Amino acid sequence: MDEVVMSPDRSVLAPPGQVKAASAGMITRPPGYSHPMSLTKLRKEACACRNCDLYKDATQTVFGEGPARARMVLVGETPGDQEDRKGAPFVGPAGRLLDRAMHDAGIERTDVYLTNAVKHFKFTERGKRRIHKTPNRTEVVACRPWLLGELDEVKPELVVCLGSVAAKALLGPSFLVTRHRGEFFDLPDSTAKATATVHPSAVLRADNRDDAYGDFVNDLVAAYAIL
Repeated sequence: MDEVVMSPDRSVLAPPGQVKAASAGMITRPPGYSHPMSLTKLRKEACACRNCDLYKDATQTVFGEGPARARMVLVGETPGDQEDRKGAPFVGPAGRLLDRAMHDAGIERTDVYLTNAVKHFKFTERGKRRIHKTPNRTEVVACRPWLLGELDEVKPELVVCLGSVAAKALLGPSFLVTRHRGEFFDLPDSTAKATATVHPSAVLRADNRDDAYGDFVNDLVAAYAIL
């Protein structure tokens, strides 16, 4: 039975259909990483990561979750407040919207591997509330080896980047979701394809949520159709 895990820089984006290789000398894998490494072991190593300071305030590391041989991987930005408390990805409001969108797109959550580009919750306190903050480039690069390690082990056919942070982590800092949404790219050092759409939290913030939700579902349908 397949294992189930439970709860660097690219300077220029290549034309659609191809993404340039990572620049020489870029940190691409966790220190001491030896392929193959089980997701369980990779998760344990990630929980001890001190590559940036986000671990200091976060409750815990929120690693990926799903089948170890999932054909599709969905990559978000960073854990939110509820994810940080529960230790699982996409269990807050954005996760519930993603669940509904996947259902409407004919995708079972249990068939996909869900993770984030950054594994610790970044926030600012406002009274008793913890308000999400977008991770900066340094934090994304520091956490990128764990994401690449996950992709090495899962070996998906398709990676769907949810939002700009995930897309820039895998497709380069110049990548614009607004320009390349729905296009497909070759993921470097992998046989997988990659595509990008908005993060489900963007749908929740949209002025016309119904239209935004419909577009999001359509993106998931189009992505799933290439498998």
